[in-house]
Amino acid sequence: MRFVSDERGQGVVEAAVAIPVLFLLLLLLLQPGIILYDRLVMANAAAEGCRLLATATGDMGGSCEAFVRHRLAAVPQHDCFHVHQGDCSWNIELLGDESSQEVTVSIENELRPLPLFDAGSMLLGLANANGNLEIAESVTMRTQPDWVTSSELGLDPSSWIGAWLS
Repeated sequence: MRFVSDERGQGVVEAAVAIPVLFLLLLLLLQPGIILYDRLVMANAAAEGCRLLATATGDMGGSCEAFVRHRLAAVPQHDCFHVHQGDCSWNIELLGDESSQEVTVSIENELRPLPLFDAGSMLLGLANANGNLEIAESVTMRTQPDWVTSSELGLDPSSWIGAWLS
């Protein structure tokens, strides 16, 4: 009868059940956190690229793209954050310049899902042919605020200077 009422091993059995469940919950929170982090960095890099592109004169596309790539360096070079195939694999598209009405910066890349998410993403059709998740961010900004474009003085800087002097 002594063995039936002994409860010394109860904590070990409960821990053996609880610890895998806790690790699974942690894993389920980790993948969305990684995707959110990537998208936040990409959106901020695209917005800063738009601000730089809106003031770009001439052929500054290369330096604007280098600036955006520098901002994207905040994303770790690990496949679960973004697939980094030898050289930098960010797909960056810059549209517009200072003379345009709007500028757009689009950034695309892929990330490898964590275990358990890879099978689920393949079953749900979220993964591409390589088994990776595609992430993309695009930011569009006007080069001039509405109050400037709607002014009767127009966009000519000399007319603005003349209005200030009078």
